[in-house]
Amino acid sequence: MREALWAELLKARRSRLPWITALAFTIAALVCGMFMFILADPARARALGLLGGKAQLSGASADWPGYLALLAQAVAIGGLGVYGLIAIWLFGREFSDHTATDLLALPTSRTTIVAAKFTIAALWALLLAVLLAALGLGIGALLALPAWSAPAVLDGLARILAAAALAALTTTPLALAASAGRGYLAAVGVLFGIIFASQIIAALGYGAYFPWSVPGLYAGIAGEGQDPPGPAGLLLVAATGAIGAIATAAWWNRADHKR
Repeated sequence: MREALWAELLKARRSRLPWITALAFTIAALVCGMFMFILADPARARALGLLGGKAQLSGASADWPGYLALLAQAVAIGGLGVYGLIAIWLFGREFSDHTATDLLALPTSRTTIVAAKFTIAALWALLLAVLLAALGLGIGALLALPAWSAPAVLDGLARILAAAALAALTTTPLALAASAGRGYLAAVGVLFGIIFASQIIAALGYGAYFPWSVPGLYAGIAGEGQDPPGPAGLLLVAATGAIGAIATAAWWNRADHKR
């Protein structure tokens, strides 16, 4: 396992994808900070050209709890796309780069290879969530947001990390799609379909029963007055993550890798 993890870390270090994903989360933190700046003083934002004269903003408060809640929503919704691309890259690159058969010829079990890839994906997702939280704290301090309190901030940071974990769990089936599709294309199509379906199903009111909609509902994307997903929804996400990981390992062990 140690050697497999080192190999996956080396691949990630030599790729541009870690920098691209970090840039995506940095932009998310800056955009959320801009929303807080606008909400704090809409008249000033209109004078600076950041807000149209007839635009109206609602649904968020320009304070620490509101900002951290907005960051949690950003990681829940955007995390599905970013974390999904990470899973697709980790598994699909072996087939697109024609290194899968060479990888499987090494004296390392296929289950260990899959486990190493999922471990790197989990660490990657955690680091991105920590980056977003750190940037959020810095931007919130620069904006001098009101309503600071240690319990509220800790609760907001915990919600960001929990939303990131839920979003990351739902991406394991994309690893199976990248493996079975032997590359990126099929898995990216599955990712787009999941993102589209999650928005539609959540809008219809059945998001708590669709695992890819649960992270956004947990983060409060539905707004005030909407109940967060209960234990059944969270268990559904955990089951999706476990089934996706087990199915991916089974595919790597049983598939015909000569094709």
